[in-house]
This record gives sequence, C-alpha cells and structure tokens, in this order.
Amino acid sequence: MNNFTIEPNKFLNKRIQAFYNSNYSGGERRLIEGSVENVICTLKNDITPYTEIVLQTAVQNLSNILSKDLPEILQFTRLDNLTVCVIPRAKVNYNLNQLLLKSTIHNVVNQLSGFSDGTDFIIRHTDTRTTHRDRAGYGGNGDLPYPGITTKTCTISNNVRGKDILLIDDLYTQTVNIDEDAIQALLNEGANSVIFYAIGKTVLR
Repeated sequence: MNNFTIEPNKFLNKRIQAFYNSNYSGGERRLIEGSVENVICTLKNDITPYTEIVLQTAVQNLSNILSKDLPEILQFTRLDNLTVCVIPRAKVNYNLNQLLLKSTIHNVVNQLSGFSDGTDFIIRHTDTRTTHRDRAGYGGNGDLPYPGITTKTCTISNNVRGKDILLIDDLYTQTVNIDEDAIQALLNEGANSVIFYAIGKTVLR
C-alpha cells in the first residue's frame, strides 16, 4: 500500500491524507487477472457483461486487497474507529452486478474490527456524466465534476456528523476531482475528519 496527499484546489479547501493499493496504468493490464486494472474494470462491468465466475474472482481479489489495506490504514491513523463511506457511481440506476465494488466493501468492513459501515451514507439521486467513459463519447446524461456536484446530486446521511470517515473509491485520478468534491461535501456535512483510499491511482502521462 502507498500513501499520498490530496492537495487543496477549487473543489477542496484542505490537505487530505490519502492511500492507494497500486498504480493504475490501464491498457493490456486490464486483462491480467488479479491486477488492480482487472479488478476495477471487471467490477465496473460497463461494456462487456462478465460471467458470474469472472465477477466473483474479481470480488475475491478485491476482498483480499481490502482485508490487507484497511487495517493498515486504521493503524496508521491511530484512531479507534473509521466509518467507511463509498463514492457512489455516476448514475442512479445500475444492476446488482455493476454495484459489486460497493457490496464487497460493505461485506469486508463488516468482518473487520475498528470499522463502521457507512457504505450507504452517500446515495446518488441525480445522474452525472460517467467520467471514465466521457472522453470516448459515452458519458451519458448529467454534468461533469464541478465544485459542489456531490451535494447537488447525492443525499448524504446525517450519520456522517462527528465521524472519522474513510472514503473509498475504486480509482483516483488527480485531474477528475470527483473525490475531492466528495471529501469536501462530507466535511461540510460535519464529518470530524476524512481520509481517502483508492484501489488504484492513475499514472498520469
């Protein structure tokens, strides 16, 4: 696991401690079973519907990653408890096989000590553009990230107030800013602190 700092910008007004499992390079690595590229792309399940066995293999690989990394993050923070929230997908309606990232995080968190389940604390109610597909013209309805988009398009539970939050996304890309905006939204809603974790971190070219 690796750590980095998310710097303030027009989406976020303070520095945030962040972690990620591995660099994400895309390309042919998406075909390598067990790579973060393969796990992330398989669980998005956007283009080619995967078979049940392929999906469950990706789920198990993600479970292994989370089970190793999350306790290390908790130890690093020296906190007694972290409430785990998840960046919601861009659209309101997905089938269950396109929500396996969230359900896997939910299942792992409930098996670990020192974590509370807040995977339903951020719920999308208005479509946004799918950023990873927008460049190819398949982003769909809604807006690209702008400051305040999380508050405008999501319902955030009052249960985040006073909590130390671990916010999880599948992929962090510095130029997208949807993660920064969600962090700021949680802080605005009264979270005591927010730490960020991504399975992959995009290697910028």
